[in-house]
Amino acid sequence: MISAPINALIRVGIAIVVATLAAVAIASAAEPWPQRNVRFIVTLPPGSGVDLGARLFAERLSAKWGQPVVVENRPGGDGVVAITAFINANDDHTLLFAPVSSFSAYAYLHPEEKVPYDPNDLVPIARVSNTVVVIGVPVSRNINSLKELIEHAKAQPGKLNWNTATGVSDFLFEGFEKSGGVRWTKVPYRNTVEALNDLADGRIDVWCGAYTIARPQVQNGKVKLLAVTNGERAPMLSELPTVAEAGYPALHFDGLVGLFGPRKMSEELRTRIAADIAAVADKTMGDKLAVSGQVMSPGTASQFAVSIEEQRATVAAIATQLGVKPASQ
Repeated sequence: MISAPINALIRVGIAIVVATLAAVAIASAAEPWPQRNVRFIVTLPPGSGVDLGARLFAERLSAKWGQPVVVENRPGGDGVVAITAFINANDDHTLLFAPVSSFSAYAYLHPEEKVPYDPNDLVPIARVSNTVVVIGVPVSRNINSLKELIEHAKAQPGKLNWNTATGVSDFLFEGFEKSGGVRWTKVPYRNTVEALNDLADGRIDVWCGAYTIARPQVQNGKVKLLAVTNGERAPMLSELPTVAEAGYPALHFDGLVGLFGPRKMSEELRTRIAADIAAVADKTMGDKLAVSGQVMSPGTASQFAVSIEEQRATVAAIATQLGVKPASQ
């Protein structure tokens, strides 16, 4: 039989354990995430497909998290302006919502410059969507397939000109000159919409970029789409083949879009945010994203990281082919 003093000690010990567990629970409950406004910094301007996607997810996640989610556009500098603002914030309530193309080719596009940030500071949280990327030509050229375009280019070496909307697609077209035996000339533009207008008027021959930008000229009957560069056909353009299906896999490029956090963000929090993104990514969200030229493609941090490394490897391989060395960090 347990004596009264020992029994009392046991009761005290149990009370201490219970009190400790309660204190831990209270502390955890007192520090939820998010505790305040969350910022999504976007590398592209308002009205772009990625911006519209960011705003759709911001609205859904704000309702789920019980805190405002604010979209902040920081376009310019091939993504450097936004990425620098994100890194300098060094705050787990400031996240980067961006296409991977914003940074995956920067070191090769600007080999004379030191990369102004550490890529390791961009920690993947979740894959969100794929931008539908298309290759288009003027309707007036009467070219009806990617094969016809390539044959046309080979028949007139150096005479066809082109423009693309991102650094990665620039690399794809330049690399294709080597691998595909095509000679064509890049025409630089400060604004991709201006390039698309010139495409519609027949002043340039080929354009590659986000479908959402090209759609008005397609609907006006001035631009004809030949293929999507994505690995799979886009539901809103189901009749349009992928570049691989058209016989030119070297032009494959997925417009990966996702969410990034700061280096200090815990794996537990990244996992939770990725799960919340997957939870709000329902059919209604998918239909709304399709209007902005996006295909919903939620994925975990590890899945997103694999996709990023695949794109980086593609860019690096093309750079080697072109003899371009990356800038130092």
